[in-house]
Amino acid sequence: MDKKKLSFEDILNDDPLGLIGEVKPAAAAARTEDERLVASFEEINAFYEKENREPQKGNVQESTLFFRLEGLKHAPGKISTLKRYDRFNLLPTASNRKDYTTIILPESSIAAEPPIEKMIVKKDKPVEIKSIDDILDDDLLGILDTEEDSIFDLKHVSKADKKTTMPDYVARRKRCADFDEFEPLLRKCQVDLAAKNRKLYPFRKEQQIEKGHFFVLKGVLLYVAKVGKKKNKKGKVNARLRCIFENGTESDMLLRSLAAELYKDGRRVTENEEKLLDNFKNITDDDEATGYIYVLQSKSNDPQVAGLDNLFKIGYSSGAVEERIKNAEKEPTYLIAAVHIVATYRTYNFNPVKLEGLLHRFFGAACLDINLFDGDGQLYRPREWFVAPFEVIEQAIQFMLSGEIVGYRYDLGKGEIVGR
Repeated sequence: MDKKKLSFEDILNDDPLGLIGEVKPAAAAARTEDERLVASFEEINAFYEKENREPQKGNVQESTLFFRLEGLKHAPGKISTLKRYDRFNLLPTASNRKDYTTIILPESSIAAEPPIEKMIVKKDKPVEIKSIDDILDDDLLGILDTEEDSIFDLKHVSKADKKTTMPDYVARRKRCADFDEFEPLLRKCQVDLAAKNRKLYPFRKEQQIEKGHFFVLKGVLLYVAKVGKKKNKKGKVNARLRCIFENGTESDMLLRSLAAELYKDGRRVTENEEKLLDNFKNITDDDEATGYIYVLQSKSNDPQVAGLDNLFKIGYSSGAVEERIKNAEKEPTYLIAAVHIVATYRTYNFNPVKLEGLLHRFFGAACLDINLFDGDGQLYRPREWFVAPFEVIEQAIQFMLSGEIVGYRYDLGKGEIVGR
């Protein structure tokens, strides 16, 4: 039987089920070159928002961002396109760019061929693109990495349980829309620090994080603008915060997350300490010196004393403090041991005995509670020693002199002065 030779058109027409007619090319939502460039740069911005620094050569993912940023820094045309998106000033301006740069490429752990150690990249010289191979060959810094075939996408691997491996929500820094409202507060805090009206101290407790407090995290000043509803879970208090950073960004991290970062690389900022009355400044011959308020630290080897941090004696002396403590080793009021003078405050036109009593009542909950025996075997319970950070004692003295102490109290759990 003779077989008729079919043409290509005959084959297409011989489709009774309409299968060939239904085949349509997949619609691809292709992005423009500029859109892909912006998306690539936004990944670098996202890294900076999270880490507050430029990516460096280290792990594979961070190194990819590092070399991508280096490539962008030396591409004037791309810098012009990305200028409006460079909210962290990562890209150079026209005045500080150079004609050449040397880029050290890392040794690849998966490359079969020896790695390229150095490459000189000349800028401002356009490359003529005629084919796909030209595009791929010109991608020296790996900028054309695709979302579809990323080496960071795991395939044929079972997904882990999200409930146990990932939090429900991860806080990220973003631009603060109402930064103008907080910028004066942050600037004033910087001025206070420079004038030594505020001080930096180590961060010790999560309870120190309250609304209106300032902290320094990795060298960046931040202000706690809001503390959400506190939740107690398994004995741990947590809350969603609103933290405003001096670089114009904000974050809604959790209280315990901020505390963890502050423990590693942070400091707390004290309240403004310029709280003195005029009778403590501009002293003249008409002012009457009434005595001294002093703060001492014990040199005792008694385990009841030596093992306590932030143990200080707050006392009063009408004469020189050095004279008052010269027999400290024999006096129970000094814990029968030598003492070290931490600070003295000369009082003018003020009753130091009254001030001493007010301070003792203010720190009453932190009073040392031990029993000592003097040389004659007599029981003695010291009442002028308190377990409180020195900077807090100093702040309380200044609040006493200014009369503002009525608006504050000492929080023993937090180890700091808080508003009533």
